[in-house]
Amino acid sequence: MDSDAVWQHIDSERAWMADLLESLPAADWERPSLCAAWTVRDVGAHLTFAQARVRDVVWPALRAGLRYDVFVRDTALRSPLGHEQIVATLRGFLGSRRRVAFISDLEPLLDILVHNQDVARPLGIEHPIPPDAARAATDRLLTAPAPLRRWKPLRGIRLVATDTDWAFGSGPEVHGGMGDHLLTLTGRLSLPDGSTSPA
Repeated sequence: MDSDAVWQHIDSERAWMADLLESLPAADWERPSLCAAWTVRDVGAHLTFAQARVRDVVWPALRAGLRYDVFVRDTALRSPLGHEQIVATLRGFLGSRRRVAFISDLEPLLDILVHNQDVARPLGIEHPIPPDAARAATDRLLTAPAPLRRWKPLRGIRLVATDTDWAFGSGPEVHGGMGDHLLTLTGRLSLPDGSTSPA
């Protein structure tokens, strides 16, 4: 997928999230998301960090002891932004290709695709993931260097997409949509044996 297509998907998904969050009553902002220990509000706050500059991340990174997962968690939970500010910030990103330093265009795509599902699914909202976007994000997930690759590849199973030409792994085959495979690999959906992907 070329860069223009990647950013079209990112803009579309960010606009959808901003619209959804704006429509939610205050109580739904405090609902648990699929992202462990995060509420819907925490997910929204995390997404507002997608264009942080280097100077914005130095102190939070030091405070987190340079531990990537702690840094990501803390910047979401400590965000001072209110509901209206979160929505406005996400809308302000539309049309911009700015991203955090040292990452590719595909990290923001991966982030918004998965986190939109973290919010939508617990709220009972169906929001299909475009197969081409899910494929690009999944391929990046499987090849990104540490610490960006925060999930281990599955072993002993082969995921086969039914809506695009993609497969990964070896072993008994699990067929499904590309979006579901992305969510399985990021620990959001269970495997056939009831377990989730390794963290």
